[in-house]
Amino acid sequence: MKLTLRTDLALRVLMYCALNDGLARKHDIAAACGASVNHLGQVIHALGQAGFIRTARGRGGGIVLARPPARQAIGAVVRLFEARGPDDCFGDCNRPCPLIADCRLRPVLSEALEAFWGVLDSYTLADLTEGNGRLAGAMGIGAVAAPDHAGVNPAVALPLAQRRAAPQWARAAKARNLRMK
Repeated sequence: MKLTLRTDLALRVLMYCALNDGLARKHDIAAACGASVNHLGQVIHALGQAGFIRTARGRGGGIVLARPPARQAIGAVVRLFEARGPDDCFGDCNRPCPLIADCRLRPVLSEALEAFWGVLDSYTLADLTEGNGRLAGAMGIGAVAAPDHAGVNPAVALPLAQRRAAPQWARAAKARNLRMK
């Protein structure tokens, strides 16, 4: 199954929010993901409507997870943006399948689809982000580490500009988009 760009962006938004301390800004997420701010806005709106994130508008606004990462199932996010699966085996044709009464393919595809959802449902956002400092670095957030003995998270001590710096590929994509306009 090929996931849509919207599903990919939704998962990236949630991972960014899980790794980020405090409110995340749409422009920062777009830069980190190399995505269009407008397209990302549509995904953020859908995530907010579904209760995955809370959003605040205005100058001091941003995006934050509505629930802890351990309570955000990956399968639920994917279901929000993906079709349930093939209705008539491959679903894209405009006519019903003439073989449906005798075909054994449909139950096989249904079983495969249930296995797919079962695996996605067994993982949470925490499984993807906790202890994954390299992902945080790739998203330009800075290393996210467990608090040290003094109780200070080393990532918080990094300068804001360093935590917000987009990875090189995202800066190049943004430069390309600006030249195209």
